[in-house]
Amino acid sequence: MPDPPDSSGREDFAAILARFEAEQAAAPSRGGGARPGIGDKVRGQIVGFGEDVAFVDLGAKSEGMISLDELRDEEGRLTVAVGEAVEGVVAATDRDTGSLILRVRPGRSGAGGEAAWAELRQAFEARIPVEGRVSGVNKGGFDVEVSGVRAFCPVSQIDLAYVENPADWVGRRLTFRITRFSEGRGRRPDVVLSRRELLAEEAAARAAEALARLAVGQVVKGTVTSLTGYGAFVDLGGIEGLLHVSEISHSRIADPAEVLAVGQPVEVEVLKIEPAKERGGHDRISLSLRSLEPDPWRHAAERYPEGMVLPGKVVRLEPYGAFVEIAPGLDGLVHVSELATDRRVDHPRQVVEVGQEVTVRVLAVDPEKHRISLTMSEPGSEERGGESSAEPVAAHGDGASLGTLGDAFEASKKRRG
Repeated sequence: MPDPPDSSGREDFAAILARFEAEQAAAPSRGGGARPGIGDKVRGQIVGFGEDVAFVDLGAKSEGMISLDELRDEEGRLTVAVGEAVEGVVAATDRDTGSLILRVRPGRSGAGGEAAWAELRQAFEARIPVEGRVSGVNKGGFDVEVSGVRAFCPVSQIDLAYVENPADWVGRRLTFRITRFSEGRGRRPDVVLSRRELLAEEAAARAAEALARLAVGQVVKGTVTSLTGYGAFVDLGGIEGLLHVSEISHSRIADPAEVLAVGQPVEVEVLKIEPAKERGGHDRISLSLRSLEPDPWRHAAERYPEGMVLPGKVVRLEPYGAFVEIAPGLDGLVHVSELATDRRVDHPRQVVEVGQEVTVRVLAVDPEKHRISLTMSEPGSEERGGESSAEPVAAHGDGASLGTLGDAFEASKKRRG
């Protein structure tokens, strides 16, 4: 650590620099990374203060200097102390000392004039972000004051989202990137700014970091950001994934809004990750809520034995039969030949319609193939109420019973008769 400053609060520039260089030479190498270049973001530790600058240890035998003006608050007080960390952007290299000149908040000075133009030109060439205050609204965008210089930011470049009320942005101090700095003869340079470009870069960096943490099969927490007819988008902390409507629940869901809302926290499983380089465009992450629910087919055979009569709802019609939901996530097929006992049925719509409540009887359950075969219950079974839904229906006939499956075959033969 450096010696305490003198009574004025500042040390001699040469003394600080000499001691700092001596410490750097005596210290072991801390990584030997490449020396930062113009425009690179760096992070270091304040090791001392000069009359006008702060000295920063950047590691790897690199040192930097930051103007104290960039480290003061609106009242002129220093916001950092020796030993604290600071981040900045490399703006230049000092010719006398070789130290990197860092900028923390370019554009804060209100000096204007040639010095301000030189600062903005340097920030443009090195792609260094600058700080400015939105001073007004004009046709197509905003007036922004940067280092006492008037610049322009198109309304589409102030934010990632659509701006409904531009007047709400007036008076705000924001960080921008200079996207155009054109110098014409006999007039001031035109300075065009973009905040959107910086926000997009930050979002891309967060997305890349979040993507690196994800893996197929991982269960993660997220927040619903938007709903569509085909699913929900979930923010996973810097990157969004798609929760398709078919992966929301084992139950049949027509609209994601039935069970989800924007802003709702959810826990989902990562089903698939398709990197952008493999499919073009953005990375695509497929998510599932359904996979975290108990599988309704696991004990389907035990819960719904052959012959059981139970209520259901028609959810889909096909030429060969009607699909009936008997429990969330469990659809059974009533073949067209099992829809009626008193007449020939050419299409299920002649007997039932989607959404209709019906009573069915279980013929067979195949959990491995996710298939349940059903038949429409015998006339009058509805009147037997809860008792018939809890036990297999007794067969009706002139002779001895052949068992529930045999009865079903006999009944089917008679109907085809």
